[in-house]
Amino acid sequence: MSRLRRLNDSPATEDDKMTSTPRGLALLRDPRLNKSTAFTEAEREALGLVGLVPEGIDSEDTQVKRALLQLGQKPTDLEKYIFLSQLQDTDETLFYRLLMSDPATFLPLVYTPTVGEACLQFGHIMRRPKGLYISIKRKGHVRDVLRNWPERDIRFMVVTSGQRILGLGDLGANGMGIPIGKLALYTACAGVPPQVTLPVLIDCGTNNEALLRDPLYLGLRQTRPEISQLDEFVEEFITAVQTEFPNCCVQFEDWAGVDAVRLLARYRERICCFNDDIQGTAAVALAGILGALRITGGKLSEQTFLFLGAGSAGIGIADLLTETLALEGIPREKARARTWLFDVNGLLESSRKDLADFQKPYAHPHAPVKNFVDAIESIKPTAIIGVSTVAKAFNEGVIKAMARINRRPIIFPYSNPTSHSECTAEEAYRWSEGRAVFASGSPFPPVRFGDRTLVPGQGNNVYIFPAIGMAVYATRAKLITDEMFIAAARAVAEQVTKAELDVGLIYPPQSEILKTELHAAQRVAEVIFARGLARVQKPSDIGAFIQSETYKPEYPALI
Repeated sequence: MSRLRRLNDSPATEDDKMTSTPRGLALLRDPRLNKSTAFTEAEREALGLVGLVPEGIDSEDTQVKRALLQLGQKPTDLEKYIFLSQLQDTDETLFYRLLMSDPATFLPLVYTPTVGEACLQFGHIMRRPKGLYISIKRKGHVRDVLRNWPERDIRFMVVTSGQRILGLGDLGANGMGIPIGKLALYTACAGVPPQVTLPVLIDCGTNNEALLRDPLYLGLRQTRPEISQLDEFVEEFITAVQTEFPNCCVQFEDWAGVDAVRLLARYRERICCFNDDIQGTAAVALAGILGALRITGGKLSEQTFLFLGAGSAGIGIADLLTETLALEGIPREKARARTWLFDVNGLLESSRKDLADFQKPYAHPHAPVKNFVDAIESIKPTAIIGVSTVAKAFNEGVIKAMARINRRPIIFPYSNPTSHSECTAEEAYRWSEGRAVFASGSPFPPVRFGDRTLVPGQGNNVYIFPAIGMAVYATRAKLITDEMFIAAARAVAEQVTKAELDVGLIYPPQSEILKTELHAAQRVAEVIFARGLARVQKPSDIGAFIQSETYKPEYPALI
């Protein structure tokens, strides 16, 4: 929270501001209040800043121009990520003003795909710690660790164990780059105030031998514990969060698949929480499917889906598709029958004995199939969805098989980062003779095919989780339900224009991400109020209410 006022308190008086605002170098080192070169003459005189900053007084636009100039001189995206991270450390308002000025440019730099490389190098590039690192060696004292955080009204935590970072595997404490990046997007894309967010790394060690040998690795140097020990520690953490931050929503992020499924099932009815890899990925996939159907025609209930990958992400999408059809009146068993999954051991079918409980509802009667193309030929899906993290798995044979079966095949290689994508946009369009309806997890540039320019969509969770966050923040929702994710998905899909559909784009452009998210947040808030899950009174105009709660990157007047 700003040191000028506490959330939900009355505005600070002039005397309050003078006594509570830090002065001199302490003020320049406070990223929430620092204005860098934009302090007014009066502020410089009153707050002991004369001589500590140059005489020139910048406008906010001039500050943005300088930051853009400096950013443009960085030779790589990783160097740009480091620059932006340092800017967030020193001048938070300018950081968000920059991000929100051109989200299509900056989102790939602060999150996917650049965050993948940043996590790989995290211990090597860290300048200043962000967030909370809660180590299992602090078992029994988690509440004390939470008390070390200076803000008391935390509404969102993004919490990772670092065990399944994007498609990169176990990165241990290096995975902290993910919660930091996710929460930056809460603010930049949906206007959630940054002071109410907290990135958290649950450090239980790592099984990555290369990291354990790396002298610059910053995490706990031990292998991961047994499941029972992990669960005990997570239970202590959740209990401590409920005590210290009673209005906090917990977003589980990049946990190992089995842990992700188990922990979501354990806590989703008990606290306000969700798992973005399961529910957020599912919702953005649903939004993409709904958008694609505006191109291909047909109803959702008429589609057949085949997933490459049957982990938590694939099952999460399948479950949300089932729930969506159930809300439309389709029996769940009939809805599940439209969805098939394929993993490293072949098609999920009823004779297999190696399936986890959460996979079994999608193991339908079918002869064993070990080849993905053979599965396509047999099942005849209208859409294939890649959540395998296996690069190039959607090869020429796969795409051509889909194009033989479908006039407009839906091809969604959703695995991140770019190096793990199941295929590129250019490959999907070329091998399908330009007929594919394409979206991917990582961004790809437009593709020229014949006399047309095709614009691939990015099925990025950024379309979903910030909107969920803004709705929950504004309404103080008690729980998060699948119906909220379905509402967000529908809201995203309905904002794609005909002109965008005509060039193959099935998600709204990221250049207008704030508008997209606030519309989706309104739809989610409508569900929250309708289901009696809000802890605030329903306003007469929900859209205006959401707008009124939205953070704006503007410097506060300090005197």
